[in-house]
Amino acid sequence: MQIVSALFVENFEMREAPGPSTRIDMTGVMFSQASPTPVPVTLSPHLVALIFCPEGQSGSGVFEVVFRRGVDESSEQVARNVSPFTVEPGKFTYRLVKGELDFTEYGQVFAHCRVDKNAWHIVPFTLLPPVSG
Repeated sequence: MQIVSALFVENFEMREAPGPSTRIDMTGVMFSQASPTPVPVTLSPHLVALIFCPEGQSGSGVFEVVFRRGVDESSEQVARNVSPFTVEPGKFTYRLVKGELDFTEYGQVFAHCRVDKNAWHIVPFTLLPPVSG
């Protein structure tokens, strides 16, 4: 199985289309956000991952997300989520993860995502200072 895409989003909805086919509507795709208050602050951004299972595979897997302060596996871990899933071979599924991320300073956190023990797919998220206004 493989991760096709992983993104931070504000909203995620599925709808049916003729075929039958499925459409995924994502709004507010983001890689950064202005902090709602000065640090320290806790944010819970939604990470959505789209996963494809080729024909001939079992369709069972484990989706793991480790939020780290850097891109290296040795970087400080700030949160982790592990969830088993099943998908029909030849089809897609999605995983939605809501991280509880504590920020004591402005900067980046990286969502390290993988299915089973495959290679990491890394998605950055940057916390910016509040917008004064």
